[in-house]
Amino acid sequence: MNIKKLGHCCLVIEENGKKIMTDPGSWTVDEQVKEKNIDIILITHEHGDHIHIESLKKIIKNNPKAVVITNKGVGRLLDDIGIEYQILEDKNPKEFMGIKLEAHDCEHEEIYQDISIVQNTAFFIRERLFYPGDSFYNPNKPVEILALPVAGPWANIKNATNYALEINPKTCFPVHDGMLISFGGNYAIYKVVLEKYGIVFKSFEENKAEEF
Repeated sequence: MNIKKLGHCCLVIEENGKKIMTDPGSWTVDEQVKEKNIDIILITHEHGDHIHIESLKKIIKNNPKAVVITNKGVGRLLDDIGIEYQILEDKNPKEFMGIKLEAHDCEHEEIYQDISIVQNTAFFIRERLFYPGDSFYNPNKPVEILALPVAGPWANIKNATNYALEINPKTCFPVHDGMLISFGGNYAIYKVVLEKYGIVFKSFEENKAEEF
């Protein structure tokens, strides 16, 4: 599995000859519209840092065979602009172009009470990579690679680290970190704590693919 991080939560994953893009949002507009040969676009929820409508239109224009896979909440937005999509929910695994995907329904992690609580879908890709969107959801099954949300109004070092320890992947890497990158943040604490427990914490050079 080859993973390139465009920034924040937008990944391009190459597996079995196919390319999957996750959450083309407002933090990575310039990078995501340039991507070619995208086969699948996964969208976890409807917040703007995970779906930027004008970018999505351009991505689909540049990749007309791409299939958008998401949940009903995002689907309502896509209905309004005429973008076709497929719903994947309820933990039912399904193959798309030879790629096994499994969707786990959960809510967006709480910011404060009911502020911005929306349907969130966590995706399991090829039973290797678990991408939880904006949640600390536990799929209660072995995870080899975890896309670990590390920052935001609903995430901090303590709860993100505890989440990684709970999931106990072999390897994790940071996502939902656009605000950290913008302000020059680093990941020293994650490396110190998680690697003490045998979890490899792998940071990315943005727009450079890494092999997993």
